[in-house]
Amino acid sequence: MNWRELYKSKIVTAEEAVSKIKSGNRVVTGHACAEPITLINAMLENKENYTDVEIVHMVAMSGAEYAKPGMEKHFRHNAIFVGGSTREAVNAGRADFTTCFFHEVPKLFKQGYMPIDVALVQVSAPDEHGNCSLGVSIDYTKPGAECAKIVIAEVNDQMPRTMGNSFIHVSEIDYVVESSHPIIELQPPKIGDVEKAIGEHCASLVEDGSTLQLGIGAIPDAVLLFLKDKKDLGIHSEMISDGVVELVEAGVITNKNKTLNPGKMIVTFLMGTKRLYDFVNNNPTVEMHPVDYVNDPVVISQNNKLISINSCVQVDLMGQVCSESVGSKQISGVGGQVDFVRGATMCKDGKSIIAMPSTAARGKVSRIVLQLDEGAVVTTTRNDVDYIITEYGIAQLKGKTLKDRARELINIAHPNFREELVKQFEEKFKCKF
Repeated sequence: MNWRELYKSKIVTAEEAVSKIKSGNRVVTGHACAEPITLINAMLENKENYTDVEIVHMVAMSGAEYAKPGMEKHFRHNAIFVGGSTREAVNAGRADFTTCFFHEVPKLFKQGYMPIDVALVQVSAPDEHGNCSLGVSIDYTKPGAECAKIVIAEVNDQMPRTMGNSFIHVSEIDYVVESSHPIIELQPPKIGDVEKAIGEHCASLVEDGSTLQLGIGAIPDAVLLFLKDKKDLGIHSEMISDGVVELVEAGVITNKNKTLNPGKMIVTFLMGTKRLYDFVNNNPTVEMHPVDYVNDPVVISQNNKLISINSCVQVDLMGQVCSESVGSKQISGVGGQVDFVRGATMCKDGKSIIAMPSTAARGKVSRIVLQLDEGAVVTTTRNDVDYIITEYGIAQLKGKTLKDRARELINIAHPNFREELVKQFEEKFKCKF
């Protein structure tokens, strides 16, 4: 049987496909903007036939209805990263949270920590060889499909065909559900004056020929605004968004000076608009790989001049960084922050940057504090941290004493809070600021 005949033999309705999920199964879904919406909606419609189905994923973009009140009998969400649609469920106790470095998530599947019964994924239409691309999210999605007992694929003719290690062959899919709908989009965030100031400070540390890792949100996007005079930048990043396309088209990002994968942007998932998805479609200069390659600190360290830029919630005067909780309330997860902080530090001429506005709660709360809030999670340790940036400047902490770290951080705190921080400094260290 050739692949075309095999493919046709596997086509079923969404309702028939999700009937293969059984009570007590662990189901891993495709990540972020590659979430298989048709399959998830069918699973929700079939909920009365399920008891205690565990739904595992990182970021959910389509609402996570299975984690809403009233679904407890049918579904239990296990978050590997807490997003906006699952935060309330985790903190209310209806959902669980499994903490894990992003690059190690595939290990959970491969080494039996988290065996998978069913993988629900979204893929492109098969090419002439019968290979479907997992499109905008390879990350844990491809390893999850490789480890699952049953693979159900939503074949969406609007999913871009991304290159690299992004393919799954028709023979590796158990059930096919055909669909046609736009890929979930993430619109560019609003960039204000604070973000622009932070972006300009971050960009000042970027040298020509540097390779960049950028997180999600207004600050990473603001950094891109101030890189237009740079030359021959590269990308090795867990994700990219629309701003990268503009810099490629302007000739700023060329990837030609990269020491690892020269000429290629290396990414594990994408979050953006149709402009980004059209750019990556059949584009050989963008390679998508699983996260246990892209985010492995040992792999990252093979890039010279790699600069990682991530954000956080709070930093204390010792340099401890909390990026995933407000006090004891879990609001996100470690994601790839520590992967890239450590990988960049291991690089030749690498730099890791944690960037944040100096205040929260509309200016009422300082993000730079004497000590992290009670119950707050230390995401990036004081031993890992390198640069901290706010709109008020740059604090370089590596190699500094605790006193000097505190001085550097107080100098970039919001002016409204510096007097109190100085007082706390002098009480803590028994010396003048």
